Amino acid sequence: MTATQAVQAENGDWLVGNPTGVELGSALWIGSVGLLILGLQPVLLGALYTEGHVSGDELALVATAEMIAIAIGSAVVAMLLSARNMRWKSAVLLILLALANVWTAHAASANALIAARAIAGLAEGGLVAIATELIARSRRAERIGGYFVTLQTLAQCALALLLALYVIPKAGSSGGFIVLAVVCVVSLAAAFTVPGDYADLPKEENLANVLTVPSITALLSVFCYFIFFGAIWAFLEPLGAQYGIDSWTVGLIVSASLATQVLGAMTATVFEARIDYRIAITAIGAVALVSSLVLASAPGLTTFWIAALVMGFILLFIVPYQIRLAITADETRTAVLLVPAAQLFGLAIGPVAASLLINGKDFRPVPEFAAASAFASVALLGLFVATMRRRRV
Repeated sequence: MTATQAVQAENGDWLVGNPTGVELGSALWIGSVGLLILGLQPVLLGALYTEGHVSGDELALVATAEMIAIAIGSAVVAMLLSARNMRWKSAVLLILLALANVWTAHAASANALIAARAIAGLAEGGLVAIATELIARSRRAERIGGYFVTLQTLAQCALALLLALYVIPKAGSSGGFIVLAVVCVVSLAAAFTVPGDYADLPKEENLANVLTVPSITALLSVFCYFIFFGAIWAFLEPLGAQYGIDSWTVGLIVSASLATQVLGAMTATVFEARIDYRIAITAIGAVALVSSLVLASAPGLTTFWIAALVMGFILLFIVPYQIRLAITADETRTAVLLVPAAQLFGLAIGPVAASLLINGKDFRPVPEFAAASAFASVALLGLFVATMRRRRV
């Protein structure tokens, strides 16, 4: 980095580099395209199941394969590839994702669907890394991260509404995946307005900083928190059915929960600098634990609604504070690049782990498992704080 660049970085909002507002917005949009599927899975995969393309078990495999692939893709691109030629990388990943979506629309078997969504997940993870690589270079990474989750959730809500009301009733699940492919193609315009090269973070020579107790406990805290939500989200409909709540009402609750996720993300961008990350993560973990136990207690419809909406709100509210946690653990900002992977692995492992505890048609062990995961997240934060204090001494 030249002396001029060093002065710009020191005086500006960026540790290294100096992207324009358009370049930042384009990078955040590219990452948002990679995470659209998170909000659309209930709609698209539900349509695949309703149309008879997959069984219930196959549906779980399709969802899990894509989530794990996103986590792997984001980690590989962030950790192993250089931050050069980002425009061309963005374009290639968008084209690959568009092709995977087209393949999904025409897949004739469950195995083909699993393969198509696994490839889509790798491309989606790479797109996420385009955004997180740039976020990691900001002095206000928490605030930029809040903007990122707000943008992606707004896009998910808009597309979920479009698909549920217009596309899927007329064109089925195939039409939904074709729409996703079109979004990828249209987003090529944004691919060529991201920064061409990202200024280097010192991650190559400090990669060992990720393998420290603070970094590992920070990432495990993030992982456990998203296990909590992944387990609840996947089994919300059968859990509601066990308590006498029909699937249409649960679908309405899911849509409302997406809206509260937007509210949570927007609220976090306002308050992220005013609340200590340790207090925020502890408080949110406590809310997650209590909400899970409420869902395990055979609640009535109103209480079920409230618990689900609260969970939607805290899901994205916590993200800026998790970014701050990772930055505190590793000031080289290498650990923060793995936060999306930790989140996505949690979302993928949560349903699988919780399903092992289900006894016949009794789904109450799922929220009990989620409560334990939320507690583990806070306990790991406590271990992180103790480790950092010992290190300072």
